[in-house]
Amino acid sequence: MWQQTEIRLPAVERGFHLITERVVEAVPELTRCRVGLLHLQLQHTSASLTLNENADPDVRHDMDAFLRRLVPGDLPYFRHTLEGPDDMPAHVIASLLGTQLTLAVRDGRLALGTWQGIWIGEHRDHGGPRRLIATLNGEA
Repeated sequence: MWQQTEIRLPAVERGFHLITERVVEAVPELTRCRVGLLHLQLQHTSASLTLNENADPDVRHDMDAFLRRLVPGDLPYFRHTLEGPDDMPAHVIASLLGTQLTLAVRDGRLALGTWQGIWIGEHRDHGGPRRLIATLNGEA
């Protein structure tokens, strides 16, 4: 089985946002997959995908706070500043965290750990809507 879907995500504020349910709802073919992989590719360079804590929103807050301090917007050696002071830091963070995830599928569900969820990291102050390509490959 091969299935590919484009998932459109609305604009969100800067920070990390749990999107696991949105992904699962957008790929109903997951329920027919006995064993396989779901690959997610974010089609943007100033946002990221990561797998992390799904229960306590403080973890998402703390991750954002850490990354803002690690890669502030006022570094004097950044040259790419035409799109604003938040753009180059957003590219750096997206490269550090990545824009793709490959997740195991088992018995019609994502094989996530108890406390794991899919996050989108929005690293721009006004990033706009985002698109994901979800590619499912597996055996029914």
